[in-house]
Amino acid sequence: MSVLVTGAAGFVGRNLVANLYNIREGKNRTRPNLGIGQIFEYDVDTDPSLLKEYCQKADFVFHLAGVNRPKDVSEFMEGNYGFAATLLDTLRECGNTCPIMVSSSIQASLTGRYAGSEYGKSKLAEEELFFSYGQETGAKVLVYRFPNLFGKWCRPNYNSAVATFCHNIARELPITVNDPAVELELLYIDDLIEEMLDALEGKEHYDGRFCKAPITHKVTLGEIVSLLQEFHDQPRSLVMPEIPAGSFAKKLYSTYLSYLPAEAVRIPLKSNVDFRGSFTELLRTPSCGQFSVNVSLPGITKGQHWHNTKWEFFIVVSGRALIQQRRIGSDEVLEFEVSGDCIEAVHMLPGYTHNIINLSLTEKLVTLMWANEPFDPQRPDTFFEVV
Repeated sequence: MSVLVTGAAGFVGRNLVANLYNIREGKNRTRPNLGIGQIFEYDVDTDPSLLKEYCQKADFVFHLAGVNRPKDVSEFMEGNYGFAATLLDTLRECGNTCPIMVSSSIQASLTGRYAGSEYGKSKLAEEELFFSYGQETGAKVLVYRFPNLFGKWCRPNYNSAVATFCHNIARELPITVNDPAVELELLYIDDLIEEMLDALEGKEHYDGRFCKAPITHKVTLGEIVSLLQEFHDQPRSLVMPEIPAGSFAKKLYSTYLSYLPAEAVRIPLKSNVDFRGSFTELLRTPSCGQFSVNVSLPGITKGQHWHNTKWEFFIVVSGRALIQQRRIGSDEVLEFEVSGDCIEAVHMLPGYTHNIINLSLTEKLVTLMWANEPFDPQRPDTFFEVV
């Protein structure tokens, strides 16, 4: 299947084209029934003479091209309705009635907060043009009214509040929020791309005469900014906010990270160093514990304590160690010799005093440690006792 993408250099276009290439090149195997051939990328800088060739060969058209920030409002109709008419005339000339997916906007609605905008008027006229074309030619026309979009590669300080917030907060620049209670309906770019690929397979989702991506999120500006501030603070607090599967928070965090400047990609961590080696906390979570890395110098024994409720995993990733555990009140000692050559996880059991001994006299021992709760200096639940 050959695919034409107009507006291929825009936010949605770039994400779509990248994913089409992933499928074509076998990097994305989640759609085994979708065979992608040629991908025709058309944008404002493309030689206009290529449009006819692309329209002749296309088996599906994603029409994403449009104008949303012109110098003059008259350019809305010219850039949106005008180019749409050119595209449809070219398809007619080529006798190509392949399916067309059209990107419109909630601003095309005759009701709501955006009703009556010049941009909305141009998109409404464009919608009707495509619907009429479908009735005239029998071509399958899929019109999507996008809500606010967010995700990687969206241009900040342009027409996306989320992109601007991510960009500025990542750089500790000021942001403006006039009313934190304002609610937005947001569509994540990866959810949109999945819907567009569904459409390519003939499995689009409808809402009346329009199509829609089935997953969107309604969030206030205040909630967005609060989450972004947590993400910004994470390298210092080491606290990873809750990001459940499919949640807005998870998608927003991925979006935020895509805006990090180079100097913020690397995170310095504080190591507690003494004669035995070092201990460095990596990450803590509100409900899923704490991750750390422990380095023991040759011949050193660490630990020699027990917990009432806290428990841990010790995972040696480099070196050789002996892990010993003894239940409080018992003389019986459990022993586990472990090595980075065969990575295993060993439970540190509640009610058992435990240690870890570097068996090498020349090499460091490196152990990844996970505890089921972050360390609380007010209630450490840690009691010294030699194994």
